[in-house]
Amino acid sequence: MKYKITNRGAEITLSDGFDLKNTFDCGQCFRWNENPDGSFTGIVQNKETRIFKDGKTIIIENCNEDDFLNLWKSYLDLDNDYDKIRSEIVSRCPELKCAVDSIDGIRILNQEPWEALCSFIISQNNNIPRIKGIVTRLCENFGDKCGNGYTFPSADKIAELTVDDLAPLRSGFRARYIIDAAQKVSDGTVNLDKMRTAPIDDCRKELMQITGVGAKVAECTLLYGLHRLDAFPIDVWMKKALKTLFSGVNPEKIGKYAGIAQQYIFHYSRLNAELVNS
Repeated sequence: MKYKITNRGAEITLSDGFDLKNTFDCGQCFRWNENPDGSFTGIVQNKETRIFKDGKTIIIENCNEDDFLNLWKSYLDLDNDYDKIRSEIVSRCPELKCAVDSIDGIRILNQEPWEALCSFIISQNNNIPRIKGIVTRLCENFGDKCGNGYTFPSADKIAELTVDDLAPLRSGFRARYIIDAAQKVSDGTVNLDKMRTAPIDDCRKELMQITGVGAKVAECTLLYGLHRLDAFPIDVWMKKALKTLFSGVNPEKIGKYAGIAQQYIFHYSRLNAELVNS
C-alpha cells in the first residue's frame, strides 16, 4: 500500500484490489451511501467523507495525514494484502477457488465495535434498506450533527433511554435488545475492548449475555466490529450453501481468514442460488 496527501485528500495505491460497491454494499456496514457517480459517502466516528476511485487510485476526500494514519488506514484494512489472503484460503481449501474468484476487491472494514453490535442487532430478520433506515433514524434522533448527517450515538447515551424513547426508530422487537445491549456495554458487563485479543469462544459467550444476541449477531460483531477475521457468521442460507456447494468446508479448515472466506462463499452461493436450493 502506498499513499500520498494531496489537495484532493488521501490518494491510495494498492497492490491488491478494492471495489467500493463490493465492500460498502455487501451487508457488513449500513452507514455508506452510493452517489450517482459511483462514489460513496459515509460517516465514521466523527468524520464524514466521500470515497471514490480515479482509475486504480482510491481517494478519501478532505483527508489529512493524521486522519489517514489514525482512522482510515485501519478502518479500510489497508495494511492487509488481500491477494495473499485469497491465495492462503485457496491453499487451505482448494474447493473454495470458485468462490474466491467470484468477487473481487471486497475488504473487511474495521468498524467501531458498539456501532457494529447495535447495527447487527437491528439487522435481525430485516433487509438492508430497512436496516439502513433504522440506523439512520437512530443517529438522527440520538447522535450529534456531523456534516450532512449524524454520528452514531454511544452506548452510554442509549443506555439512559427506554424502549419508548426508541419508538421513532420503528425498530419493533429490536428496541428492547438495543437498550439491553447498551446497558451491558455501558456498565462493563460486556467489555468490547478486551474482545480484540481475548479467546474468541469467551467473546462469543460474553456477547450472547445480551438479550436477543445469538450466535450470528455475536459472530458479525466479532468479524465486522472487532476485526476478528477468524469469526464466521452462519445463517440458514450459509448452512445450506456449505451443505450443498462446499461439503466438508468449515471455519476450522479455512483457518485465520475464515471471515473473509465467508464473504466469498456468500457471494458465490447467491450467484448460484438454484444449486443451493436444489
